[in-house]
Amino acid sequence: MLRETKTENGKVRGIPGADPRVTIYRGIPFAAPPTGENRWRAPQPASDWEGVRECYTFGPISVQDQPGVGKWEEDLYMREFHVDKDIPMSEDCLYLNVWTPANTADEKLPVLIWIFGGGFQWGYTAEMEFDGERLARRGIVVVSVNYRLAALGFLSHPEITAEAPDAPGNFGLLDQKAGIAWVKRNIANFGGDPDCITIAGQSAGGGSVMAQISNEDNYDVIKRAVVFSGMIELDDPEQDIFNPNDLATAEGKGKAFFDYLGVSGLEEARKLDAFLIRDKYAEYVKDHPRFFPIEDGHMVKEYGLRKFKAGRSAHIPMISGCTRDEFVVNGVNSVERSVKEAFAEAQANGADSPMYYYIFEPDIPGWDDPGCFHSCDLWFFFESIGKCWRPYTGHHYDLSRLMCNYFADFIKTGDPNGKDADGSDMPVWKPYTAREPNEMHFTADGVKTSV
Repeated sequence: MLRETKTENGKVRGIPGADPRVTIYRGIPFAAPPTGENRWRAPQPASDWEGVRECYTFGPISVQDQPGVGKWEEDLYMREFHVDKDIPMSEDCLYLNVWTPANTADEKLPVLIWIFGGGFQWGYTAEMEFDGERLARRGIVVVSVNYRLAALGFLSHPEITAEAPDAPGNFGLLDQKAGIAWVKRNIANFGGDPDCITIAGQSAGGGSVMAQISNEDNYDVIKRAVVFSGMIELDDPEQDIFNPNDLATAEGKGKAFFDYLGVSGLEEARKLDAFLIRDKYAEYVKDHPRFFPIEDGHMVKEYGLRKFKAGRSAHIPMISGCTRDEFVVNGVNSVERSVKEAFAEAQANGADSPMYYYIFEPDIPGWDDPGCFHSCDLWFFFESIGKCWRPYTGHHYDLSRLMCNYFADFIKTGDPNGKDADGSDMPVWKPYTAREPNEMHFTADGVKTSV
């Protein structure tokens, strides 16, 4: 097993997974700590280290509202994912994690880069559902990348723009982009193929994927994309967190927040404690909009979904879909509508790579009777449902195995179709087109296709 390898900054040592055929490297720095003068600045290169760095534990999560605090019986996501109120948190948060099944560094295995969701305000790579081990067992090198959130990740201000006109905001997206570049440069040492990289994410992570595949710097790096519940267009623009403000509007919001903090400018704001900023932001957003990605003219020249629909983002194979009960307005699933419209428009505008649509709609057990809520499919695509508290039974595990198979096969080839562990062919998942709008349904009775 590849328990020790090197990165551009130094040697690293991993730890066996639950399956010892997989090695896990947690908490590898991919950029310098975004603290002090690096706060509200594009990610800077990580420092070198001597000897072998033991990468056994996840790095600190980004500064955000403390997970696991509150009444679990009232908070669905606290019950489901955000269970640890003592998880380490720090502004020094730019770390990534690698799961590799490689025995040697020269195996050139396909690579997945995972970007978590959470409305650009919350989330972290250490969440249980993002365990990459089951995908790694299928012959994939899995990487999860952390990034800055909320006021520390997405604030803009005229002084920031004046200081760095080419990076005036979107620091969380720039963190992701730096992580992608790090994978391109380093993943061969973990047995991965730098020329076979898939990027995937869910919710805001899916919106991030759209931003990354729309950035020209990534066109030669990202070969395919998976967007779980991340193509979302809402009729109310005030609720549509994915549709970005322009830079001037974002700068005005940043000035208002600095006023709320009681600081005279950027230098003074950079000296504030990060947790003070977090707590003041939590107060501020009770009466003001949160900070989200913007059209800054550099990282995001154009809203990713708009660019995709116009056929101007990278033409690569894609999977996207939704869960049955998320973002339903007047009986219409907003994600389902958005994905189908986006696929149809992109294809009409010349996007010629295959696109695969799914809807996740099995029974989700539990005393809370939650329905197929936003994010519940993650346990299945990662085949990590054994970590969930819900009383899943045999058919759920069968469905999860198949969904993870489809995910893995797509990462490998750009086509989700392949064989199950017993060698049998899985039900065929055909591409979605305007002429033949094929759908893959993940149901309580297994996998079903329809047109």
